[in-house]
Amino acid sequence: MGDYSFHLEFNNGTTGEADIKKELWGEVFEPLKEENKIEEFHIENGTLEWPNGADLAPEFLYELVEQGKTELSEK
Repeated sequence: MGDYSFHLEFNNGTTGEADIKKELWGEVFEPLKEENKIEEFHIENGTLEWPNGADLAPEFLYELVEQGKTELSEK
């Protein structure tokens, strides 16, 4: 999608974009800001995971998608 955005589809049919740029803070997430590191993810049991041990749970990603939809509808 974009530098830090993912298009996600959940098993309940919800789809949308999650921009994780604001979530990349702290020791495990900071390295993902390095060039192309964000692209090294894989999906394990519905969770986005990176080789350095960083991961984002599907529940958290779902909330980001829903929050993005709310922000768009408020504009």
